[in-house]
Amino acid sequence: MAEVAKAYPINLSVDYPDKKMNRITTFLRLLVVIPILIILGLIAGGLVFVPTVLMLLFLQKYPRWWFDWNLALTKFGTRVLAYLALLRDEYPSTDDERLYHIEISYPKAEEELHRWLPLVKWLLAIPHYILLSLLAIAALVAVIIAWFAILFTGRYPKALFNFVEGVFRWALRVVAYAFLLATDRYPPFGLSA
Repeated sequence: MAEVAKAYPINLSVDYPDKKMNRITTFLRLLVVIPILIILGLIAGGLVFVPTVLMLLFLQKYPRWWFDWNLALTKFGTRVLAYLALLRDEYPSTDDERLYHIEISYPKAEEELHRWLPLVKWLLAIPHYILLSLLAIAALVAVIIAWFAILFTGRYPKALFNFVEGVFRWALRVVAYAFLLATDRYPPFGLSA
């Protein structure tokens, strides 16, 4: 199963903070994140999904700039949510990606994407939605435990970090499959890279 996950065309990793984390911004994270959450909220509805489905359905094309927009929006959203999950101390940038490694290749629509599959991908991903809902609850508990750990020790426990990062990775793969339409390969069930 690990080999299948490594070969999957979508991946995410976040650099583990190798220094003590800021206890003050960790303590106030829910307040500090509000401005960037507002910005994300204002542009999050800009995901080009329905037009992409129609373009793939009728012309079997995925315009590069639509993909680039969707990818940039996905990367920005991931940085904001990772900051909220305490994975990094640095305030999420709108364009600096050096601590977050998201790999989603531009698909060659005519060769790699089935014309009719975008109509049902969101439906085929239902088992993932169910499992990710449960994992999101577990990740929230892990983040709360990590919050206390950071306040007392200044460090994010590595096991909790890996778990939360794995949930993010799994969710990204499902989003890239069902909504970004970046691949027709069904996402693997698992947290591994």
